[in-house]
Amino acid sequence: MSIRSGADLKGQVRLLCDAVVVGTGAGGSIAARELARAGAKVIAVEEGALSTSADFNQREEQMLPLLFQDRGGRTTDDLAIRVLQGRGIGGSTVHNTNLCKRTPDAILELWHERYRVTGMRPSELAPAFERIERDLSVSEIPLAMRNRNNDILRIGTEALGWRGGQLKHNRVGCQGSGFCELGCVYNAKQNALKVVIPEAVLAGADVIADVRAVKILHDSSRVLGLYGEAIDREGRVVAEVTIDAPVVVLSASAVGSAALARASRIPDRYDLIGRRLRMHPGSVVAGRFKDEVCGDKGIPQSYECTEHLSFEEGSDKRVWITTAFAHPIGTASVLPGFGAKHMSMMRSYRHFSVLTAMLHDESMGEVYLAPDGRPALRYQMSRSDCLQLQKGLRACAELLFAAGAEEVVIPATPRVVVKSRRDLDSIDWSFGKPHSVPLTAVHPMGTMPLGDDPRSSVVNSRGEHHQVRGLFVADGSLFPTSIGGPPQISIYSFAQHLSPHIVERLRH
Repeated sequence: MSIRSGADLKGQVRLLCDAVVVGTGAGGSIAARELARAGAKVIAVEEGALSTSADFNQREEQMLPLLFQDRGGRTTDDLAIRVLQGRGIGGSTVHNTNLCKRTPDAILELWHERYRVTGMRPSELAPAFERIERDLSVSEIPLAMRNRNNDILRIGTEALGWRGGQLKHNRVGCQGSGFCELGCVYNAKQNALKVVIPEAVLAGADVIADVRAVKILHDSSRVLGLYGEAIDREGRVVAEVTIDAPVVVLSASAVGSAALARASRIPDRYDLIGRRLRMHPGSVVAGRFKDEVCGDKGIPQSYECTEHLSFEEGSDKRVWITTAFAHPIGTASVLPGFGAKHMSMMRSYRHFSVLTAMLHDESMGEVYLAPDGRPALRYQMSRSDCLQLQKGLRACAELLFAAGAEEVVIPATPRVVVKSRRDLDSIDWSFGKPHSVPLTAVHPMGTMPLGDDPRSSVVNSRGEHHQVRGLFVADGSLFPTSIGGPPQISIYSFAQHLSPHIVERLRH
């Protein structure tokens, strides 16, 4: 079949297929591929456009609006947390930094024991993980490709005797330009856009960009298809699209899938859809070094510190630390201060190393519909998570000083500047909370969790809605809790693992 644009459609269009997949990121691409390979007639629709390496020009002011939801401006409803999510064929796999980690075994065991998730213990998911890692060419990032920013994290981690290590990625032919989050102009990312969607198309899937899903069609007991709107580049509706299908797979992210389910009035006996939103919110700490760091060059993230991360519920160690760096516009937008002070900070841009403390969060937010029908996010960090954030900020500062930073800067309001490691003890870290430090989240999850108890889950362990036959979920919405690390491999692998159940539904 093909990848085509809904902008070319006109009037009222009616299509027929075996399964319609909503979203073409990690989960949706795999679902479309596996269904097509099983002989099903599949249509995958994507709200955003088809963009390729030829469209990625490394210009922040152009790529952010193109590749991100709400033009890169999505936030929680109180404006405390910026939420970055992909929009377009390939979803967030187009802009992510290619980190590849499996769901921790401890998390999978927790889900089995407490959340009644069956068939997904580590040994049961291993084949899916192995398949995905092979398909996406996952490998450890070579030491020769570790940039100065990541080496500073390694030096600090080893100096303190903390736990850390090299990360894995899914790049082949990386040129080290450092613009991963703006789309790879060198086409080195082995992601949904480059690898999986073309495989789905080769197997017969029909992929349609520029189609916004509006409503899941159903009779409260089974799905009937999908209604959507085709949009042009200016966002104007050019066609109404109805797709008749006995199976609908939601892969529009933990925000988009939950919002669509709510808008469609999917039965929700226990009021669970959109609840339990986890996001891995995080903040940054910068260290100024005498020599140039040039953290915007090379692979953005290749090393991690896991000293302060464990996976037991209620743990006092729920912070994952890795590097974080932004290009000049992004950096200028988060640095505090005005005029000469802001200019002074920007002039030190090449000398900064930046770390992020990302929470394995236990706070639970909500995806709901705003009055205009658009998805909205409500999320209040618990006191426990605020304390974890404060510990994470301090740990980042300790790592930077241990690696030789001359001073450490936390972009709080007001800005916090620390001149030595011994001064860390005299700081009141209570400023580490929403609205006082800039927070960013890139991993929404948990809004349609799976499990075999309908009182605590939206879909069963096969990924199918407890009440609506033929409605499946294959994205980060499935996770009953936070997973404490980058989720792309988990989402790909869960979709791979669940796809046979979707195929089985089509045959019965």
